[in-house]
Amino acid sequence: MKILILGAGKMGSFFTDVLSFDHECAVYEIDPKRMRFLYNAQRFTSLDEIDAFRPDLVINAVTLKYTIEVFKQVIPHLHQDCIISDISSVKTDLKEFYESTGMHYVSTHPMFGPTFANLGALSSENAIVINEGDYLGRVFFLDLYRRLGLNVHEYSFCEHDEAMAYSLSVPFVSTFVFSAVMKHQDAPGTTFKRHLGIARGVLSEDDTLLREILFNPRTKHHVEQIRAELKDLIQIIDNRDEEALNEYLAKIRRNIR
Repeated sequence: MKILILGAGKMGSFFTDVLSFDHECAVYEIDPKRMRFLYNAQRFTSLDEIDAFRPDLVINAVTLKYTIEVFKQVIPHLHQDCIISDISSVKTDLKEFYESTGMHYVSTHPMFGPTFANLGALSSENAIVINEGDYLGRVFFLDLYRRLGLNVHEYSFCEHDEAMAYSLSVPFVSTFVFSAVMKHQDAPGTTFKRHLGIARGVLSEDDTLLREILFNPRTKHHVEQIRAELKDLIQIIDNRDEEALNEYLAKIRRNIR
């Protein structure tokens, strides 16, 4: 299969590495310096080169902010039977865009980073394949992710965004709050340093991703839950209520089992 990967960032490079020995791969990237370490793949810096390559599958791995924009640039250079795909962690507007193109499409979300995951050991990581769109495209990614040892789940676009509203917004917002009240520590403890490492990783993400997670219509409910829990905790602290604290600790320990 001829596969075109859009973007030579961490995830674009990852897909190039895992696919290039079984498929004929090319990478389109407007900054040629980002492709200098790519191996076993053609390097494209102009759209005209895509015409000659005639890919069967396109994997859009550019930053979320530019996903649809880059699709619009590339689609006129693809044949009608080409399958287009994304790996975005937020799917807002993507289903409507795909259906407007008339192209075959598949949407997935490899949930393994690259912020924190070890890309060489993925057996404890997850991936989502959207169960809408092109059947053969879904089969391709299901097979790929399972061969990588990932735990694969199939969701609809709606189910995916609901899951992401919880699994991304809760830790991200908690990290924002930690970062907002953080002060420099001359002798930080282990727990503090671990939280600081997580905060630096989260805040290294693209602002567009952070904004889309926060502005997901389903996010507000989860943030309100955080606010309610903080209110309860403040009341326990104000009252120095040991019994209530014991009950609270028992509850949250049950949650993380």
